[in-house]
Amino acid sequence: MLIGIVTERLPGETRVAATPTTVGQLIKLGHAVVLERGAGVAASFGDGDYEAAGASVGGLEEVAQADAVVAINPLGADVLGLLRPGTTVVSLMSPHTRTDEIADLVERKLTGLAMDAVPRISRAQSMDVLSSMANVAGYRAVVEAAHAFGRFLAGQVTAAGKVPPAKVLVVGAGVAGLAAIGAAGSLGAVVRATDPRPEVADQVASLGGEYLPVRPEAETSATGYAREMDEDYKQLEAQLYADQCRDVDIVITTALIPGRPAPRIITAEMVASMRPGSVVVDMAAASGGNVEGTVPGEAVVTENGVTLIGYTDLPARLPAQSSQLYGTNVVNLFKLLTPAKDGEVVFDLDDVVVRSITVAHGGELLWPPPPVAVSAQPTPAAAAPAKKVEEPKPASPRRRLAALGAAVAVFAIITALAPPVMQGNLTVFFLAIVVGYYVIGNVHHALHTPLMSVTNAISGIVVVGAFLQVGVLDGGTGIAATVLATTAIVLASINIFGGFGITHRMLSMFIRS
Repeated sequence: MLIGIVTERLPGETRVAATPTTVGQLIKLGHAVVLERGAGVAASFGDGDYEAAGASVGGLEEVAQADAVVAINPLGADVLGLLRPGTTVVSLMSPHTRTDEIADLVERKLTGLAMDAVPRISRAQSMDVLSSMANVAGYRAVVEAAHAFGRFLAGQVTAAGKVPPAKVLVVGAGVAGLAAIGAAGSLGAVVRATDPRPEVADQVASLGGEYLPVRPEAETSATGYAREMDEDYKQLEAQLYADQCRDVDIVITTALIPGRPAPRIITAEMVASMRPGSVVVDMAAASGGNVEGTVPGEAVVTENGVTLIGYTDLPARLPAQSSQLYGTNVVNLFKLLTPAKDGEVVFDLDDVVVRSITVAHGGELLWPPPPVAVSAQPTPAAAAPAKKVEEPKPASPRRRLAALGAAVAVFAIITALAPPVMQGNLTVFFLAIVVGYYVIGNVHHALHTPLMSVTNAISGIVVVGAFLQVGVLDGGTGIAATVLATTAIVLASINIFGGFGITHRMLSMFIRS
């Protein structure tokens, strides 16, 4: 198949649908690639780079003759008019809202593959453009916020005084939110995050953020996105945001609902309560905005000195990285369509991924696709009644005292029968048992592994002392001392070498092959 890469015609767009690296990967799948001249210049990829990777460079008319045309943004009517019927168009299409453009593909008998309709299932993660671009956008949102904030994000203590760290609130802990949490945390800010899904708390904590729950019983819908909440939840949520806006310096909102306008989360009153110099980044500005007063594509300053950033081109502000990620998503799509890696596309509508992203094919409208449940929890099977296991009853205090008394009596008898030279050693041995029991017994299980190093050191001392006793002849006690010393050497050596062996095996678990 001949794959064409067009120049993006959306004003301000700097990305390109393929990089020299991804072009080489497409060629390895058996495809040929033709690139519109100058398509990658804005992303710092020259035509010569593509030619070195194996692609040919030509005009739009040459690209339009390809079997598949790949772009980032939807193709305009001027480009679609040059395509032959049966050509496959791959791009972001927003099929939820751009119904007229999807109908145009049907009328022209073109096959449309919407990269932003990839289902959220495990085998499709490598093609998930929305996640790729959200990752870049979340990072860039923090960069834009830091630039507008104009102060340190990290706290510092200098000779000139103490600078407190900035406080950042991230609304939504999806891909974009997690990227923003990680970026803000790496810059030293104190990061807080909210999300209706309590299961993301661990992900927020793993990036150094603090999860602020609204209500612990919130759940995830079967689409992979947070489901719409009731009025009681919304009131609690509004109170939480109002309290946080008065305290934080930067707010980053990421809440989106596919196919619907973005929910309004931050009101004008909340913005007015923020300190002068604070910054709000509305990453949902293109879909209506999460913040009242946001202007899509612009940064505005409110009367109380709060900067509202509504940029809609955050991924395009990192064009090289965004293009590489998008191009990799496209390569993974063609890997699915080219299972034999021979350049022959197998278009299987029975495949759930192919069916989900196909909006038009052979003059037929295929949108919306059948629903794909991606997060529904399976109904647990009725568990068999567990057998009641009777736990052993702890020994009564009377039995413990009896056992202790018997042990003391046996020790006293042994000490009385032992030669005078060994009585001191036996006393030390008995006291060591008592002290060791209470010390080791109170050590938490998680610390038993580092405790092994201490026991190895003690065993080493035992070995050294036992070696000094081997062969010592002191009247009739020489043979007994030699036997005990030899036994001590054997047992202590087992402890030492066994401990090092276990430690080596544990360390090997963390070594990548």
